[in-house]
Amino acid sequence: MNMSLRWRFIVILIVLVLGLIYTLPSIPKIKNSPLGKFLPDDQINLGLDLKGGIHLTLGVDVNTALKNSLAQTGEDIRDEAREKGIFVLKPQVDNSNTLTFTLLKSSQANDLEKLIKKYFPMLKILKKEVQGDQVKYFLSFKEKYKEQQIKMTLDQAVKTIRNRIDQFGVAEPDIRKQAEHRIQIQLPGLNDPERAIRVIGKTAHLEFMLVDDNVDLEKAKKGILPPGRKLYYIYRETPSGQETKHPIVLIDTPVLTGEYITNANVAFDSFGRPYVSLSFNARGAKIFERITGENVNKRLAIVLDGKVYSAPVIQEKIIGGRASITGHFTTDEAHDLAIVLRAGSLPAPVKILEERSVGPSLGQESIQKGIFSALLGGGIVILFMLIYYGFGGLVADIALIFNLILIMAGLAAFGATLTLPGIAGIILTIGMAVDANVLIFERIREELRQGVSARKAVDEGFSRATLTILDANVTTIIAAIILYQFGTGPIRGFAVTLTLGILASMFTAIFVSRAIFEWWLSRKKEVKSLNI
Repeated sequence: MNMSLRWRFIVILIVLVLGLIYTLPSIPKIKNSPLGKFLPDDQINLGLDLKGGIHLTLGVDVNTALKNSLAQTGEDIRDEAREKGIFVLKPQVDNSNTLTFTLLKSSQANDLEKLIKKYFPMLKILKKEVQGDQVKYFLSFKEKYKEQQIKMTLDQAVKTIRNRIDQFGVAEPDIRKQAEHRIQIQLPGLNDPERAIRVIGKTAHLEFMLVDDNVDLEKAKKGILPPGRKLYYIYRETPSGQETKHPIVLIDTPVLTGEYITNANVAFDSFGRPYVSLSFNARGAKIFERITGENVNKRLAIVLDGKVYSAPVIQEKIIGGRASITGHFTTDEAHDLAIVLRAGSLPAPVKILEERSVGPSLGQESIQKGIFSALLGGGIVILFMLIYYGFGGLVADIALIFNLILIMAGLAAFGATLTLPGIAGIILTIGMAVDANVLIFERIREELRQGVSARKAVDEGFSRATLTILDANVTTIIAAIILYQFGTGPIRGFAVTLTLGILASMFTAIFVSRAIFEWWLSRKKEVKSLNI
Protein backbone atom coordinates (compact mmCIF):
# COMPACT_ATOMS: atom_id res chain seq x y z
CA MET A 1 0.00 0.00 0.00
CA ASN A 2 1.53 3.32 -1.04
CA MET A 3 1.93 6.27 1.32
CA SER A 4 -0.91 8.32 -0.25
CA LEU A 5 -3.41 5.48 0.14
CA ARG A 6 -2.25 4.84 3.70
CA TRP A 7 -2.96 8.47 4.66
CA ARG A 8 -6.41 8.25 3.07
CA PHE A 9 -7.32 5.28 5.26
CA ILE A 10 -5.97 7.07 8.34
CA VAL A 11 -8.31 10.02 7.55
CA ILE A 12 -11.23 7.63 6.98
CA LEU A 13 -10.50 5.84 10.27
CA ILE A 14 -10.34 9.14 12.19
CA VAL A 15 -13.65 10.33 10.68
CA LEU A 16 -15.28 6.95 11.43
CA VAL A 17 -14.12 6.97 15.07
CA LEU A 18 -15.32 10.55 15.59
CA GLY A 19 -18.64 9.64 13.97
CA LEU A 20 -19.12 6.69 16.32
CA ILE A 21 -18.11 8.77 19.36
CA TYR A 22 -20.87 11.29 18.62
CA THR A 23 -23.44 8.72 17.50
CA LEU A 24 -23.21 6.23 20.39
CA PRO A 25 -24.43 8.60 23.18
CA SER A 26 -27.80 8.77 21.42
CA ILE A 27 -28.30 5.03 22.04
CA PRO A 28 -29.74 4.80 25.61
CA LYS A 29 -28.23 1.38 26.40
CA ILE A 30 -24.73 2.56 25.49
CA LYS A 31 -25.17 5.96 27.17
CA ASN A 32 -26.17 4.25 30.44
CA SER A 33 -23.39 1.64 30.23
CA PRO A 34 -19.88 2.05 31.77
CA LEU A 35 -18.72 3.17 28.32
CA GLY A 36 -21.08 6.15 28.54
CA LYS A 37 -18.89 8.14 30.94
CA PHE A 38 -16.12 8.24 28.32
CA LEU A 39 -18.44 9.61 25.61
CA PRO A 40 -19.46 13.26 25.03
CA ASP A 41 -22.78 14.53 26.40
CA ASP A 42 -24.00 15.51 22.92
CA GLN A 43 -27.07 13.54 21.90
CA ILE A 44 -29.53 13.75 19.05
CA ASN A 45 -32.41 15.94 20.19
CA LEU A 46 -35.82 14.65 19.17
CA GLY A 47 -38.39 17.09 17.81
CA LEU A 48 -41.94 17.67 18.99
CA ASP A 49 -43.41 15.04 16.67
CA LEU A 50 -41.03 12.34 17.97
CA LYS A 51 -40.59 13.22 21.64
CA GLY A 52 -43.99 14.69 22.41
CA GLY A 53 -44.48 18.13 23.89
CA ILE A 54 -46.52 21.23 23.21
CA HIS A 55 -47.26 23.45 20.22
CA LEU A 56 -48.52 26.99 20.74
CA THR A 57 -49.49 29.81 18.41
CA LEU A 58 -49.58 33.25 20.02
CA GLY A 59 -51.12 36.44 18.67
CA VAL A 60 -49.30 39.65 19.62
CA ASP A 61 -51.36 42.81 20.22
CA VAL A 62 -49.00 45.21 18.43
CA ASN A 63 -51.60 48.01 18.61
CA THR A 64 -51.19 48.16 22.39
CA ALA A 65 -47.41 48.28 22.00
CA LEU A 66 -47.73 51.25 19.63
CA LYS A 67 -50.09 52.96 22.04
CA ASN A 68 -47.72 52.54 24.99
CA SER A 69 -44.75 53.72 22.93
CA LEU A 70 -46.69 56.78 21.78
CA ALA A 71 -47.74 57.55 25.36
CA GLN A 72 -44.13 57.40 26.55
CA THR A 73 -43.06 59.61 23.64
CA GLY A 74 -45.66 62.14 24.75
CA GLU A 75 -44.13 62.17 28.25
CA ASP A 76 -40.68 62.66 26.72
CA ILE A 77 -41.97 65.63 24.68
CA ARG A 78 -43.37 67.22 27.83
CA ASP A 79 -40.08 66.72 29.71
CA GLU A 80 -37.98 68.07 26.84
CA ALA A 81 -40.29 71.06 26.37
CA ARG A 82 -40.28 71.88 30.08
CA GLU A 83 -36.48 72.11 30.09
CA LYS A 84 -36.75 74.80 27.39
CA GLY A 85 -39.46 76.77 29.18
CA ILE A 86 -42.29 75.46 26.98
CA PHE A 87 -45.25 74.17 28.95
CA VAL A 88 -47.80 71.65 27.68
CA LEU A 89 -50.66 69.92 29.47
CA LYS A 90 -50.42 66.16 30.10
CA PRO A 91 -50.32 64.23 26.81
CA GLN A 92 -52.94 61.56 26.14
CA VAL A 93 -53.35 58.78 23.56
CA ASP A 94 -56.78 57.83 22.22
CA ASN A 95 -57.93 54.49 20.79
CA SER A 96 -56.95 55.52 17.27
CA ASN A 97 -53.32 55.89 18.41
CA THR A 98 -53.35 59.65 18.18
CA LEU A 99 -51.29 61.63 20.66
CA THR A 100 -52.90 64.85 21.88
CA PHE A 101 -51.63 67.58 24.16
CA THR A 102 -52.25 71.29 24.64
CA LEU A 103 -49.63 74.04 24.42
CA LEU A 104 -50.42 76.72 27.02
CA LYS A 105 -48.99 79.66 25.02
CA SER A 106 -49.65 79.88 21.29
CA SER A 107 -46.65 82.22 20.95
CA GLN A 108 -44.40 79.21 21.63
CA ALA A 109 -45.90 77.11 18.83
CA ASN A 110 -42.92 77.55 16.45
CA ASP A 111 -40.44 76.67 19.21
CA LEU A 112 -42.42 73.55 20.12
CA GLU A 113 -42.69 72.37 16.51
CA LYS A 114 -38.94 72.88 15.99
CA LEU A 115 -38.33 70.84 19.13
CA ILE A 116 -40.56 68.02 17.86
CA LYS A 117 -38.89 68.06 14.46
CA LYS A 118 -35.41 67.95 15.97
CA TYR A 119 -35.83 65.45 18.81
CA PHE A 120 -38.85 63.42 17.70
CA PRO A 121 -38.54 62.93 13.92
CA MET A 122 -40.63 59.75 14.13
CA LEU A 123 -43.75 61.88 14.77
CA LYS A 124 -45.94 63.75 12.31
CA ILE A 125 -48.34 66.52 13.23
CA LEU A 126 -51.80 65.57 11.94
CA LYS A 127 -53.44 68.87 12.82
CA LYS A 128 -53.55 71.62 15.42
CA GLU A 129 -56.44 73.60 16.82
CA VAL A 130 -56.04 77.13 18.16
CA GLN A 131 -58.18 77.60 21.29
CA GLY A 132 -57.72 81.21 22.42
CA ASP A 133 -54.14 81.54 23.64
CA GLN A 134 -53.71 77.76 23.65
CA VAL A 135 -52.97 75.30 20.83
CA LYS A 136 -54.10 71.67 20.83
CA TYR A 137 -51.86 69.29 18.86
CA PHE A 138 -52.74 65.94 17.29
CA LEU A 139 -49.77 63.73 16.39
CA SER A 140 -49.07 60.14 15.38
CA PHE A 141 -46.12 57.96 14.39
CA LYS A 142 -44.97 58.01 10.77
CA GLU A 143 -45.84 54.84 8.84
CA LYS A 144 -42.22 53.78 8.39
CA TYR A 145 -41.60 54.14 12.11
CA LYS A 146 -44.77 52.15 12.89
CA GLU A 147 -43.46 49.27 10.77
CA GLN A 148 -40.13 49.42 12.61
CA GLN A 149 -41.90 49.43 15.97
CA ILE A 150 -44.06 46.44 15.02
CA LYS A 151 -40.98 44.50 13.88
CA MET A 152 -39.14 45.41 17.09
CA THR A 153 -42.17 44.39 19.15
CA LEU A 154 -42.31 40.95 17.54
CA ASP A 155 -38.53 40.49 17.80
CA GLN A 156 -38.60 41.47 21.46
CA ALA A 157 -41.54 39.14 22.11
CA VAL A 158 -39.64 36.22 20.53
CA LYS A 159 -36.52 37.01 22.56
CA THR A 160 -38.50 37.38 25.79
CA ILE A 161 -40.36 34.11 25.28
CA ARG A 162 -37.08 32.33 24.50
CA ASN A 163 -35.56 33.70 27.73
CA ARG A 164 -38.52 32.39 29.70
CA ILE A 165 -38.43 28.96 28.08
CA ASP A 166 -34.72 28.67 28.86
CA GLN A 167 -35.71 28.66 32.54
CA PHE A 168 -37.42 25.30 31.95
CA GLY A 169 -34.42 23.66 30.26
CA VAL A 170 -36.33 22.67 27.11
CA ALA A 171 -33.93 21.24 24.51
CA GLU A 172 -34.08 22.90 21.11
CA PRO A 173 -37.32 24.92 21.41
CA ASP A 174 -38.52 26.20 18.07
CA ILE A 175 -39.74 29.80 18.36
CA ARG A 176 -40.38 31.86 15.25
CA LYS A 177 -42.41 34.75 13.89
CA GLN A 178 -45.28 34.12 11.50
CA ALA A 179 -47.55 36.31 9.41
CA GLU A 180 -50.30 38.44 10.94
CA HIS A 181 -48.28 39.26 14.08
CA ARG A 182 -48.17 35.66 15.29
CA ILE A 183 -45.48 33.62 17.04
CA GLN A 184 -45.21 29.83 16.78
CA ILE A 185 -43.69 27.90 19.70
CA GLN A 186 -42.78 24.20 19.78
CA LEU A 187 -41.49 22.73 23.04
CA PRO A 188 -40.42 19.09 22.63
CA GLY A 189 -40.20 16.84 25.68
CA LEU A 190 -41.73 19.32 28.11
CA ASN A 191 -42.60 17.64 31.43
CA ASP A 192 -44.87 20.34 32.83
CA PRO A 193 -46.79 21.85 29.90
CA GLU A 194 -49.49 23.53 32.00
CA ARG A 195 -47.00 25.58 34.00
CA ALA A 196 -45.10 26.46 30.82
CA ILE A 197 -48.31 27.74 29.21
CA ARG A 198 -48.95 29.92 32.26
CA VAL A 199 -45.46 31.39 32.20
CA ILE A 200 -45.28 31.81 28.40
CA GLY A 201 -48.82 33.12 28.10
CA LYS A 202 -48.41 35.56 30.97
CA THR A 203 -47.80 38.81 29.19
CA ALA A 204 -46.16 40.23 32.31
CA HIS A 205 -47.11 43.57 30.82
CA LEU A 206 -46.37 45.70 33.85
CA GLU A 207 -47.80 49.21 34.02
CA PHE A 208 -47.75 51.90 36.68
CA MET A 209 -50.89 54.07 36.56
CA LEU A 210 -52.03 56.97 38.69
CA VAL A 211 -55.29 56.59 40.63
CA ASP A 212 -58.02 59.21 40.20
CA ASP A 213 -59.70 59.31 43.61
CA ASN A 214 -61.95 62.23 42.59
CA VAL A 215 -64.21 60.06 40.41
CA ASP A 216 -67.53 58.89 41.85
CA LEU A 217 -67.13 55.10 42.07
CA GLU A 218 -70.88 54.45 41.88
CA LYS A 219 -71.12 56.35 38.62
CA ALA A 220 -67.95 54.63 37.41
CA LYS A 221 -69.53 51.20 37.97
CA LYS A 222 -72.41 52.33 35.73
CA GLY A 223 -69.95 53.28 32.99
CA ILE A 224 -70.04 57.05 33.61
CA LEU A 225 -66.38 58.04 33.49
CA PRO A 226 -64.44 61.18 32.54
CA PRO A 227 -62.30 60.99 29.38
CA GLY A 228 -59.05 59.10 29.80
CA ARG A 229 -60.28 57.17 32.85
CA LYS A 230 -60.98 53.45 33.22
CA LEU A 231 -62.57 51.32 35.91
CA TYR A 232 -60.49 48.48 37.38
CA TYR A 233 -60.88 46.26 40.40
CA ILE A 234 -58.31 45.61 43.07
CA TYR A 235 -58.54 42.24 44.78
CA ARG A 236 -57.97 41.84 48.50
CA GLU A 237 -58.14 38.88 50.84
CA THR A 238 -60.26 39.05 54.00
CA PRO A 239 -59.05 37.58 57.34
CA SER A 240 -61.27 34.57 56.67
CA GLY A 241 -59.40 33.87 53.43
CA GLN A 242 -62.10 35.06 51.02
CA GLU A 243 -61.14 37.25 48.08
CA THR A 244 -63.05 40.49 47.60
CA LYS A 245 -62.83 43.03 44.82
CA HIS A 246 -63.02 46.81 45.18
CA PRO A 247 -63.51 49.30 42.34
CA ILE A 248 -60.73 51.71 41.52
CA VAL A 249 -60.50 54.32 38.74
CA LEU A 250 -57.17 54.79 36.99
CA ILE A 251 -55.89 57.37 34.54
CA ASP A 252 -55.71 55.02 31.56
CA THR A 253 -52.27 56.10 30.34
CA PRO A 254 -49.32 54.32 31.97
CA VAL A 255 -46.72 56.63 33.47
CA LEU A 256 -44.16 53.81 33.44
CA THR A 257 -44.01 50.29 31.95
CA GLY A 258 -42.05 47.13 32.70
CA GLU A 259 -39.64 47.56 29.78
CA TYR A 260 -37.27 49.41 32.12
CA ILE A 261 -36.96 46.51 34.60
CA THR A 262 -33.45 45.12 34.99
CA ASN A 263 -34.05 42.61 37.78
CA ALA A 264 -36.84 40.94 39.71
CA ASN A 265 -36.54 38.68 42.75
CA VAL A 266 -38.75 37.01 45.32
CA ALA A 267 -38.57 38.60 48.77
CA PHE A 268 -40.53 38.18 52.01
CA ASP A 269 -42.10 40.78 54.28
CA SER A 270 -41.98 40.81 58.08
CA PHE A 271 -44.92 38.37 58.17
CA GLY A 272 -43.19 35.88 55.87
CA ARG A 273 -45.45 36.68 52.90
CA PRO A 274 -43.73 36.59 49.50
CA TYR A 275 -43.63 39.58 47.18
CA VAL A 276 -41.64 40.55 44.08
CA SER A 277 -38.90 43.18 44.36
CA LEU A 278 -38.10 45.18 41.21
CA SER A 279 -35.11 47.20 40.03
CA PHE A 280 -35.20 49.69 37.14
CA ASN A 281 -32.47 50.72 34.74
CA ALA A 282 -31.08 54.27 34.73
CA ARG A 283 -33.83 55.72 32.55
CA GLY A 284 -36.57 53.85 34.40
CA ALA A 285 -35.19 55.03 37.74
CA LYS A 286 -35.20 58.62 36.49
CA ILE A 287 -38.80 58.35 35.26
CA PHE A 288 -39.89 56.66 38.51
CA GLU A 289 -38.21 59.39 40.54
CA ARG A 290 -39.99 62.10 38.53
CA ILE A 291 -43.39 60.39 38.79
CA THR A 292 -43.17 59.87 42.53
CA GLY A 293 -41.84 63.40 43.04
CA GLU A 294 -44.73 64.97 41.10
CA ASN A 295 -47.45 62.88 42.75
CA VAL A 296 -46.69 62.86 46.46
CA ASN A 297 -49.76 61.87 48.56
CA LYS A 298 -51.40 60.35 45.49
CA ARG A 299 -51.90 56.67 44.85
CA LEU A 300 -49.90 54.77 42.19
CA ALA A 301 -51.45 51.53 40.98
CA ILE A 302 -49.30 48.57 39.92
CA VAL A 303 -51.11 46.82 37.07
CA LEU A 304 -49.93 43.47 35.69
CA ASP A 305 -51.71 42.06 32.64
CA GLY A 306 -54.71 44.29 33.29
CA LYS A 307 -55.05 43.28 36.95
CA VAL A 308 -54.40 45.78 39.76
CA TYR A 309 -52.18 44.16 42.40
CA SER A 310 -51.75 47.12 44.71
CA ALA A 311 -52.22 50.90 44.80
CA PRO A 312 -50.01 52.35 47.54
CA VAL A 313 -49.91 56.05 48.45
CA ILE A 314 -46.72 57.82 47.36
CA GLN A 315 -45.30 59.17 50.59
CA GLU A 316 -42.27 60.85 49.07
CA LYS A 317 -40.04 60.99 46.02
CA ILE A 318 -38.52 57.52 45.53
CA ILE A 319 -34.86 57.64 44.54
CA GLY A 320 -32.81 54.61 43.51
CA GLY A 321 -35.20 52.93 41.09
CA ARG A 322 -36.69 50.20 43.29
CA ALA A 323 -40.31 49.12 43.67
CA SER A 324 -42.24 46.04 44.76
CA ILE A 325 -45.35 44.11 43.74
CA THR A 326 -47.36 42.81 46.67
CA GLY A 327 -50.34 40.55 46.38
CA HIS A 328 -51.72 37.27 47.64
CA PHE A 329 -48.94 35.19 46.10
CA THR A 330 -47.82 31.71 46.92
CA THR A 331 -44.06 31.24 46.80
CA ASP A 332 -44.31 29.44 43.42
CA GLU A 333 -46.52 32.20 41.99
CA ALA A 334 -44.07 34.88 43.15
CA HIS A 335 -41.19 32.85 41.68
CA ASP A 336 -42.91 32.45 38.30
CA LEU A 337 -43.75 36.16 38.24
CA ALA A 338 -40.12 37.00 38.97
CA ILE A 339 -39.06 34.70 36.11
CA VAL A 340 -41.20 36.43 33.52
CA LEU A 341 -40.30 39.92 34.76
CA ARG A 342 -36.58 39.12 34.93
CA ALA A 343 -36.63 37.46 31.50
CA GLY A 344 -38.29 40.60 30.21
CA SER A 345 -41.76 41.98 30.04
CA LEU A 346 -43.49 41.24 26.78
CA PRO A 347 -43.77 44.52 24.86
CA ALA A 348 -47.45 43.86 24.17
CA PRO A 349 -50.20 41.53 25.37
CA VAL A 350 -50.30 38.09 23.76
CA LYS A 351 -53.17 35.70 23.30
CA ILE A 352 -52.94 31.94 22.84
CA LEU A 353 -54.64 31.30 19.50
CA GLU A 354 -53.80 27.60 19.24
CA GLU A 355 -52.65 25.01 21.74
CA ARG A 356 -51.82 21.46 20.74
CA SER A 357 -50.14 18.71 22.75
CA VAL A 358 -48.32 15.70 21.32
CA GLY A 359 -48.15 12.74 23.68
CA PRO A 360 -44.92 10.74 24.10
CA SER A 361 -46.72 7.56 22.98
CA LEU A 362 -47.60 9.15 19.63
CA GLY A 363 -44.01 10.31 19.31
CA GLN A 364 -42.71 6.79 20.05
CA GLU A 365 -45.00 5.37 17.37
CA SER A 366 -43.61 7.92 14.89
CA ILE A 367 -40.05 6.88 15.80
CA GLN A 368 -40.82 3.19 15.31
CA LYS A 369 -42.47 3.77 11.95
CA GLY A 370 -39.69 6.10 10.85
CA ILE A 371 -36.97 3.58 11.81
CA PHE A 372 -38.87 0.77 10.08
CA SER A 373 -39.18 2.88 6.91
CA ALA A 374 -35.47 3.72 6.99
CA LEU A 375 -34.46 0.09 7.54
CA LEU A 376 -36.80 -1.16 4.81
CA GLY A 377 -35.67 1.44 2.30
CA GLY A 378 -32.01 0.93 3.21
CA GLY A 379 -32.31 -2.85 2.99
CA ILE A 380 -33.85 -2.72 -0.48
CA VAL A 381 -31.15 -0.31 -1.71
CA ILE A 382 -28.34 -2.45 -0.24
CA LEU A 383 -29.74 -5.63 -1.84
CA PHE A 384 -30.21 -3.96 -5.23
CA MET A 385 -26.67 -2.57 -5.27
CA LEU A 386 -25.18 -5.98 -4.42
CA ILE A 387 -27.13 -7.73 -7.15
CA TYR A 388 -26.65 -5.12 -9.87
CA TYR A 389 -23.07 -3.96 -9.25
CA GLY A 390 -21.42 -6.93 -7.50
CA PHE A 391 -18.16 -5.81 -5.83
CA GLY A 392 -18.97 -2.19 -6.68
CA GLY A 393 -22.31 -2.61 -4.94
CA LEU A 394 -20.55 -3.90 -1.82
CA VAL A 395 -18.34 -0.80 -1.82
CA ALA A 396 -21.42 1.42 -2.23
CA ASP A 397 -23.14 -0.36 0.67
CA ILE A 398 -20.13 0.18 2.94
CA ALA A 399 -20.15 3.85 1.96
CA LEU A 400 -23.91 4.00 2.68
CA ILE A 401 -23.50 2.67 6.23
CA PHE A 402 -20.63 5.12 6.76
CA ASN A 403 -22.90 7.86 5.43
CA LEU A 404 -25.66 7.09 7.97
CA ILE A 405 -23.14 7.16 10.84
CA LEU A 406 -21.91 10.58 9.72
CA ILE A 407 -25.48 11.95 9.51
CA MET A 408 -26.29 10.84 13.06
CA ALA A 409 -22.95 12.18 14.32
CA GLY A 410 -23.61 15.52 12.63
CA LEU A 411 -27.07 15.81 14.23
CA ALA A 412 -25.55 15.14 17.67
CA ALA A 413 -22.43 17.29 17.25
CA PHE A 414 -24.31 20.37 16.02
CA GLY A 415 -27.16 19.97 18.50
CA ALA A 416 -29.70 19.68 15.68
CA THR A 417 -33.20 18.34 16.27
CA LEU A 418 -34.39 15.17 14.56
CA THR A 419 -38.03 15.41 13.44
CA LEU A 420 -40.29 13.08 11.48
CA PRO A 421 -39.60 15.04 8.26
CA GLY A 422 -35.93 14.76 9.27
CA ILE A 423 -36.25 10.98 9.18
CA ALA A 424 -37.79 11.41 5.72
CA GLY A 425 -34.70 13.42 4.79
CA ILE A 426 -32.48 10.55 5.98
CA ILE A 427 -34.47 8.07 3.89
CA LEU A 428 -34.09 10.37 0.89
CA THR A 429 -30.33 10.60 1.43
CA ILE A 430 -30.13 6.79 1.44
CA GLY A 431 -31.11 6.92 -2.22
CA MET A 432 -29.00 9.99 -2.92
CA ALA A 433 -25.95 8.45 -1.21
CA VAL A 434 -25.81 5.57 -3.71
CA ASP A 435 -26.79 7.86 -6.57
CA ALA A 436 -23.27 9.34 -6.58
CA ASN A 437 -21.81 5.84 -6.63
CA VAL A 438 -24.10 4.88 -9.52
CA LEU A 439 -22.74 7.81 -11.58
CA ILE A 440 -19.19 6.68 -10.86
CA PHE A 441 -19.86 2.99 -11.55
CA GLU A 442 -21.62 3.70 -14.85
CA ARG A 443 -18.69 5.85 -15.91
CA ILE A 444 -16.27 3.03 -15.00
CA ARG A 445 -18.40 0.57 -17.02
CA GLU A 446 -18.25 2.89 -19.99
CA GLU A 447 -14.45 3.05 -19.78
CA LEU A 448 -14.21 -0.76 -19.45
CA ARG A 449 -16.33 -1.22 -22.57
CA GLN A 450 -13.77 0.86 -24.46
CA GLY A 451 -11.10 -1.70 -23.50
CA VAL A 452 -9.06 0.31 -21.02
CA SER A 453 -7.50 -1.37 -17.98
CA ALA A 454 -9.33 -1.65 -14.68
CA ARG A 455 -6.97 0.83 -12.98
CA LYS A 456 -7.39 3.35 -15.78
CA ALA A 457 -11.19 2.87 -15.79
CA VAL A 458 -11.42 3.52 -12.05
CA ASP A 459 -9.27 6.67 -12.33
CA GLU A 460 -11.30 7.99 -15.25
CA GLY A 461 -14.61 7.04 -13.67
CA PHE A 462 -13.95 8.91 -10.43
CA SER A 463 -12.24 11.95 -11.99
CA ARG A 464 -14.91 12.51 -14.65
CA ALA A 465 -17.94 11.82 -12.41
CA THR A 466 -16.70 14.00 -9.55
CA LEU A 467 -17.59 17.33 -11.19
CA THR A 468 -21.09 16.06 -12.04
CA ILE A 469 -21.58 14.88 -8.44
CA LEU A 470 -20.39 18.19 -7.01
CA ASP A 471 -22.59 20.20 -9.35
CA ALA A 472 -25.74 18.20 -8.57
CA ASN A 473 -25.19 18.13 -4.82
CA VAL A 474 -24.22 21.79 -4.43
CA THR A 475 -27.45 22.92 -6.10
CA THR A 476 -29.42 20.61 -3.79
CA ILE A 477 -27.62 22.06 -0.75
CA ILE A 478 -28.56 25.57 -1.88
CA ALA A 479 -32.21 24.52 -2.01
CA ALA A 480 -31.88 22.93 1.46
CA ILE A 481 -30.39 26.15 2.87
CA ILE A 482 -33.36 28.13 1.53
CA LEU A 483 -35.74 25.60 3.10
CA TYR A 484 -33.93 25.96 6.43
CA GLN A 485 -33.95 29.75 6.29
CA PHE A 486 -37.63 30.24 5.47
CA GLY A 487 -39.25 26.96 6.58
CA THR A 488 -40.99 26.15 9.86
CA GLY A 489 -39.71 23.62 12.41
CA PRO A 490 -40.51 20.34 10.54
CA ILE A 491 -39.29 21.73 7.21
CA ARG A 492 -36.07 22.88 8.84
CA GLY A 493 -35.59 19.39 10.26
CA PHE A 494 -35.86 17.97 6.75
CA ALA A 495 -33.40 20.57 5.43
CA VAL A 496 -30.84 19.78 8.17
CA THR A 497 -30.78 16.02 7.56
CA LEU A 498 -30.80 16.54 3.78
CA THR A 499 -27.78 18.87 3.98
CA LEU A 500 -25.86 16.57 6.33
CA GLY A 501 -26.71 13.59 4.12
CA ILE A 502 -25.49 15.30 0.96
CA LEU A 503 -22.20 16.40 2.55
CA ALA A 504 -21.65 12.92 3.97
CA SER A 505 -22.52 11.20 0.66
CA MET A 506 -20.04 13.36 -1.26
CA PHE A 507 -17.30 12.39 1.21
CA THR A 508 -18.13 8.68 1.16
CA ALA A 509 -18.68 8.42 -2.61
CA ILE A 510 -15.70 10.45 -3.78
CA PHE A 511 -13.18 9.78 -1.00
CA VAL A 512 -14.10 6.54 0.79
CA SER A 513 -15.28 4.54 -2.23
CA ARG A 514 -12.21 5.51 -4.27
CA ALA A 515 -9.88 4.55 -1.42
CA ILE A 516 -11.48 1.09 -1.21
CA PHE A 517 -11.22 0.61 -5.01
CA GLU A 518 -7.59 1.69 -5.06
CA TRP A 519 -6.78 -0.59 -2.13
CA TRP A 520 -8.41 -3.51 -3.95
CA LEU A 521 -6.51 -2.78 -7.14
CA SER A 522 -3.21 -2.32 -5.28
CA ARG A 523 -3.37 -5.92 -4.01
CA LYS A 524 -2.59 -7.29 -7.49
CA LYS A 525 0.00 -6.24 -10.00
CA GLU A 526 -2.40 -6.61 -12.89
CA VAL A 527 -6.21 -6.64 -12.81
CA LYS A 528 -7.75 -7.66 -16.10
CA SER A 529 -11.40 -7.45 -15.05
CA LEU A 530 -13.48 -5.72 -12.42
CA ASN A 531 -16.76 -7.03 -10.97
CA ILE A 532 -18.88 -3.98 -11.49
